[in-house]
Amino acid sequence: FAKIDISASKPIIPFRETVVRPPKVDMVNEELGKQQKVAIIHQVKEEASQGHFSDTLHVDPSSLVTLTTPNRLATVSVRAIPLPQEVTCLLESSTELIRTLEQVNMYLREGKSLDVSLRTLEAIAGLKAQLESLLQGRKWRNAVERIWAFGPRRYGPNILLNSLEGYQRPSVWQCLARRDEAGEAGAQAAVIRDFDNSIVSGFQLATLSGPMCEEPMMGVCFSVERWDIQSSALPQHQDSLEDDSISHEALADSKVERSSETSAQAEGTAAGPSQARRRPADVADCYGPVSGQLIAAIKEACRHAFQAQPQRLMAAMYTCEIMATAEVLGRVYGVLGKREGRVLHEDMKEGTDMFIIKAVLPVAESFGFSDEIRKRTSGLASPQLVFSHWEV
Repeated sequence: FAKIDISASKPIIPFRETVVRPPKVDMVNEELGKQQKVAIIHQVKEEASQGHFSDTLHVDPSSLVTLTTPNRLATVSVRAIPLPQEVTCLLESSTELIRTLEQVNMYLREGKSLDVSLRTLEAIAGLKAQLESLLQGRKWRNAVERIWAFGPRRYGPNILLNSLEGYQRPSVWQCLARRDEAGEAGAQAAVIRDFDNSIVSGFQLATLSGPMCEEPMMGVCFSVERWDIQSSALPQHQDSLEDDSISHEALADSKVERSSETSAQAEGTAAGPSQARRRPADVADCYGPVSGQLIAAIKEACRHAFQAQPQRLMAAMYTCEIMATAEVLGRVYGVLGKREGRVLHEDMKEGTDMFIIKAVLPVAESFGFSDEIRKRTSGLASPQLVFSHWEV
């Protein structure tokens, strides 16, 4: 309209993206039933039809998202579940411990030994016990033992859950068990370890930038309920070994019989299976490696599963402590109300006529707050802002 270039700066106010439980009533206290769930599913399908995943994406009425890779060799199904607020706060306050846990697991996966102090092991065991006490109910049965990874950056307040039948992978709590048990579990999962890392990488990318405004996710559990990979998607080194054995047999036959016709037939029989085996690899090469496709599929499946639930933005909140006299209390409340602040409580300081007001204030509304409150109260009120928490 103005025909001028607009330069937009990078956002300076952080937000978090999360999902909540579907509400049972609307703004006028009328029951929603299944209307909102159906509306969300239609919205996801409309958004998917505009992208590149319309022919490979399926969303069922239970908000389970099924996505197939472009080469049709792998299929994953993911469901997004909101975490209880207590679990989210616990994970957020235990980031350093989770980072240490991930470092220990990395050493164990590589077969290296790492000396962990008894105090650290006790702290990890305490974190596991707290999660087990907070994650109660039928849908969280054995959820702590089935934790696949934390994210984003492998120590965030989101969980990837292993809900696959028949896939026993090493637990994230394997440092608490005996070394031989951890080694056996690692040997059982060694067959698909490369694709296991692809699942985790896709989850990390999805939780690092959400679909709403590319902000990190918080308080979301992604449950992987299906993971099918065709045999042609597995590494091709076994096929190459078979091709070499067939070619060696053909050469041996040609040397024994010493006839050109027999050698031509042997070469033909050797080239036939090898070309047949190389066709799926050539088809897969035009889409890129299977591991890369699986990372992209998991990322998109997590984002669509997130959108299939009621999604919310979480704003950063300051705790605001204000010392003011009785004459300017009304002006202080006026400034707080104007900036969407919420007063928690107020106390009178003994022996003085000063009141201590404790309130919460959104970070987005805090710019110029101190100057405005001093101006309105003629310097009789002095605020102090400290980051407190995230709030929907």
